[in-house]
Amino acid sequence: MLSALEYVIIGLAAVAGGAVNALAGGGTLITFPMLTAVGIPAVAANVTNTIALCPGYLGGTLAQLKDIRSQEKRLLFLIPAGIAGGVGGGLLLLNTGEQLFRALVPYLILLAAVLLSVQEPVRKWLNRRSGEGPHSKTSELWTVLPVALAAVYGGYFGAGLSVIILAVLGLVIDDSLTRLNALKQLISLVVNVAAAVFFIFSDQVVWTAAVVMAVGALLGGVLGGRLAGAIRPVVLRRVIVAVGVVIAVIYFVR
Repeated sequence: MLSALEYVIIGLAAVAGGAVNALAGGGTLITFPMLTAVGIPAVAANVTNTIALCPGYLGGTLAQLKDIRSQEKRLLFLIPAGIAGGVGGGLLLLNTGEQLFRALVPYLILLAAVLLSVQEPVRKWLNRRSGEGPHSKTSELWTVLPVALAAVYGGYFGAGLSVIILAVLGLVIDDSLTRLNALKQLISLVVNVAAAVFFIFSDQVVWTAAVVMAVGALLGGVLGGRLAGAIRPVVLRRVIVAVGVVIAVIYFVR
């Protein structure tokens, strides 16, 4: 059972994580370590974090609904891939022992930091690619396997998932970055909800912490939206990457 102070700490971490996700991405690099810092075991912390941050993905998806509605054919095969991968990643997590997962945590955090650091180069590459004119068209069905594999990672840990999915979509699908970004947002939501629903039936969720963090993440998302014009996402992303590296080093030392 957490103390009142610990609930305040994780609530504030969720506000920060929600704001960071709204501005630049990478909020999990704040919320997950804070859950383990207050004494929640690593697997339970990861499960709780996944459930708590789902509302933020829903908000981002609703904001881009117009660009999603015109891509129904793609959704017919990408949504099932996201669901299958999210559940698969969740199943893999729950079958990973606490000791092994704790050993993997610093590597997962470093991977998330690397993914966050390449987010801007990936976007620039996609912008250049979309401006080069027609490309040789590959069947979009080839997107299913890499999206499903990315979804497995998302169900297992999740930080940096959006970068992987956006890069995969950009490699196979010829479309504008705006539409690909909207598609990425929905797939990320599907992966996280699929994993979260699967986790609900486990005994690993710290529900009181999840509720406090969900409220905090929503407030943070609103705050991040209002600060969007005042804070440069690139600068914030670099700060979060640096924080992620420091946290990973701390986990290695521990």
